[in-house]
Amino acid sequence: MQKMRNERLRQYWQAEQKVLSGQSYTIGNRALTRANLAEIRAAIDDLLAAGATLDDGEEAKMRRSKRVVFID
Repeated sequence: MQKMRNERLRQYWQAEQKVLSGQSYTIGNRALTRANLAEIRAAIDDLLAAGATLDDGEEAKMRRSKRVVFID
């Protein structure tokens, strides 16, 4: 179930990025209008509240950083 929530969050995040890059555009005589940003944000907030994350297991572990402090 968690994996499904994470995937949905990833899809909503990608949709948000597309909406932010341009709400609508026209090619020739065809027009495309993207989804409502407020609805996407609400879905993202709901998924985050339910515990969804964009980092999955191993991928998240690989991105961790370490801090080294040299002491004289």
